[in-house]
Amino acid sequence: MALVYYEGVGRRKTASARVRLYPGEGNVVVNDKPMGEYFPREGDVLHLLEPLKVTDTAGTFNVSVKVQGGGISGQSGAVRQGIARALLKADPNLRPVLRKGGFLTRDARMKERKKPGLKRARKAPQYTKR
Repeated sequence: MALVYYEGVGRRKTASARVRLYPGEGNVVVNDKPMGEYFPREGDVLHLLEPLKVTDTAGTFNVSVKVQGGGISGQSGAVRQGIARALLKADPNLRPVLRKGGFLTRDARMKERKKPGLKRARKAPQYTKR
């Protein structure tokens, strides 16, 4: 018997997350660690579990995540989108709820590149009159 799971890929900034939802009791494992251990900030944990709360599927799936790249906040955003996309595969009727919450939209904001002659993307060297 094949183990049934639903997969979704989420991305934010330079972070990328592969999320798998298995039927279960609500355990979340990120890169082979418990979610609370991998994401120490409470806000990040609440942020990434939002799609499950909005769709009332919080206790029905075990979540397995492989995430790489970016920082903690970007990774939690990537996991959030991956969970939403996997939920959509599990039940296509959830699309209006997930769309309304903004969970399916890719956040396109990226770090702006450094420009020549400047210190950072926009910060110019200090002007000296003499």
